[in-house]
Amino acid sequence: MAFYIKQNDTSPSLQATLKDGADNAVDLTAATVRFHMRQLGSQTVKVDSAATVSDADNGVVYYQWSASDTDTIGSFEAEFEVTFSGGEIESFPNNRFIQVEITDDIA
Repeated sequence: MAFYIKQNDTSPSLQATLKDGADNAVDLTAATVRFHMRQLGSQTVKVDSAATVSDADNGVVYYQWSASDTDTIGSFEAEFEVTFSGGEIESFPNNRFIQVEITDDIA
């Protein structure tokens, strides 16, 4: 999954359907979700913020950008980290990262 956004933009939000290894939507009822993003090749986290669950039964989440999230041009990798009601933690996608490309804007 690749997501493209221009530098300093805050829209559109990044939306995803979180799925398990069998490609079934994960039930997010009573779960909390965080969005993490770092520049490709870096270990420094640029974004570590709460994400929003928009459809818990169908595993749909989104992250609404702030201007500081998109102020740096470049390639980034991201994930959604879910803490389930029982305390278990799982990151999605669990076999790769979400590719985020922040491109230059003209003005």
